[in-house]
Amino acid sequence: MSCLKTSIPQVASSLQELVTAMEHASSLGVMMLVAWRLARQLAVKLVEEELTRRAQRPTEWPNCEKCGRKLESKGFVERQLTGLIGTVRWERREGRCPARCEIGQVAPLDTELGLQPNQRTSAGLKRAACALAVFVPFEIAAVLLSLLTEVVVSPGSIWNWVQGAGQEAMNRLKRQLEALENGRMPDEDVEAAVASLPLLVGADGVMVPFRPDGGKPNGRIVWREVKVAVLARLSQRITHTGEQASQLVHRRLVAVLGSIDDLSPRLWLEATRQGILSAKTVVWLCDGGRGFWRLFRDRFEKHAQGILDFYHAAQNLWKGAKAWLDGRTKRSRQWFAQARRKLRRGKANEVLADIQAALALEGLPDSARKTLQNLYDYLDTHRDHIDYARFKELGLPIGSGLVESACKWLIQQRFKGVGMRWSEDGFNHLLHLRLAWVNGRFDDLFALAASPGC
Repeated sequence: MSCLKTSIPQVASSLQELVTAMEHASSLGVMMLVAWRLARQLAVKLVEEELTRRAQRPTEWPNCEKCGRKLESKGFVERQLTGLIGTVRWERREGRCPARCEIGQVAPLDTELGLQPNQRTSAGLKRAACALAVFVPFEIAAVLLSLLTEVVVSPGSIWNWVQGAGQEAMNRLKRQLEALENGRMPDEDVEAAVASLPLLVGADGVMVPFRPDGGKPNGRIVWREVKVAVLARLSQRITHTGEQASQLVHRRLVAVLGSIDDLSPRLWLEATRQGILSAKTVVWLCDGGRGFWRLFRDRFEKHAQGILDFYHAAQNLWKGAKAWLDGRTKRSRQWFAQARRKLRRGKANEVLADIQAALALEGLPDSARKTLQNLYDYLDTHRDHIDYARFKELGLPIGSGLVESACKWLIQQRFKGVGMRWSEDGFNHLLHLRLAWVNGRFDDLFALAASPGC
């Protein structure tokens, strides 16, 4: 019976120490850790051996791009690359123009391997580091990467990789928006299994702390609003008690540090990807923010049923009751409970009639009259969006929790940690990387071959 561990030192004598350590491991955990280190070092040796074999093959030198003469060899020059298995070192031929044209050194094997002239890190390592940075601060990402791979990378390097990948995501988005503006519709990104489900669209805003002067850390915090939108399909599932419950699937997020006008084309781009033009049912679900409802009218009203967040409407009912009847009284609580129940049961006209009757009362204080009038105008404006009884019969949600949860995951969990303050560039790059992750487009940002390799 052959024994693998006896043949490993024959590949490289330096691996004997790890083989011995595994033989004397005091526990399975230690044994597995030593075996992992052994596998990584063995992988490095195998890759270096293969690179050496390829470097020994005859080299077909290209012609100089300036003078057209065939390049000539300068001999073997060392190169190294750090990846998930560690640092790989090898020698390969470099060539130069015999006429000394200023084209730099040329290494045909590097081109064959898909390497850039000054590349020192593999795409796989960058991808792993950026994936960690999507969820945790850069310092923690560096520690986790070292624990998982034993490859030591500085937080600054991870920050630089995030900026590069984030900028690539921003550049791609810019090209896609330009194509959409020129009338080129994007391909739909919807599986057949969910294409027939209702499409939900919602939007909200969340505040993020920024540095007052670009990248400089000094000065007071400047709070800026990030617009966030979510698109998802509404599915049904059976709970363990046998009841039917709604479930969101195929979730996609859109976000921008900017105005509603900045959000509008981005959200419409993603909406077309998610099949808004072919979906049987489309719902716009939002609170009472005027800018978001203007976006609804401009972009989505022809395609979607608008629903005003019920809980936000109820909050405004309480404001009216509090201003009119004093929120500390039993009467105010009773009126609010009745009005809320009527609104929930689809009796919005009765609620509006009650508010109108209150406005007709003599001796009503000006402040209370103003609040009640604002409440009446608010509900009247959204009369087509507050038929909650019908919405529930259709199986549609009436609360905007899907947007609030998206804001919490996308923004608050990563950008609002203790002591965090962002520069605009740093925020935007990481934001687009997080969007790429949740939208299933993260790997496209990295030049990975079919097999990630090192």
